[in-house]
Amino acid sequence: MDTFAIFGIAVGLALDCFAVAVGSSVALRRATVRQTFRLAFYFGLFQFLMPVVGWLAGLTVEQHVALFDHWVAFGLLAFVGGKAIWSARREKGEKVRADDPTQGATLVVLSVATSIDALAVGFSFAMLGVTVWGPSVVIGLVTAALTALGMQVGSRLGERFGRRVETLGGLVLIAIGLKILLQHIS
Repeated sequence: MDTFAIFGIAVGLALDCFAVAVGSSVALRRATVRQTFRLAFYFGLFQFLMPVVGWLAGLTVEQHVALFDHWVAFGLLAFVGGKAIWSARREKGEKVRADDPTQGATLVVLSVATSIDALAVGFSFAMLGVTVWGPSVVIGLVTAALTALGMQVGSRLGERFGRRVETLGGLVLIAIGLKILLQHIS
């Protein structure tokens, strides 16, 4: 597989992570370097690992996972997106702690949900007889870079436009989940 194709796959996989980073960071208003690093690191790590897992599993598990992977991704992204919308819709005076999407269970949920497509890429690498290590490193690095960029874009939008963009971010997460679901169903 040539370098251009690998880079194209990496960017294609990373675009969902970029959009999720934008949608997740709007609630933060000002994403810190630590939050940006954490999300970029985890998204990059999961995008690196999932093709490896898919490649190792090869054809033996593909048919079983393919039956429900899109539902899992949709459910996870819809849940996190719904939480973001709920948080944006609370009254101005309410003292509700906004969840930091770069910590805890939310971070893991987002990392898994955005990397399920990378699992399928790993399966395809196995079917094509392509080695997975080089492409997985490229996928992980491109994802980390675009995620960091998305965090900065999203936090600036959140800081400037507040709740409206937080609601939009939640809707974007749900839309990405729906896109994944519809792509796999059709």
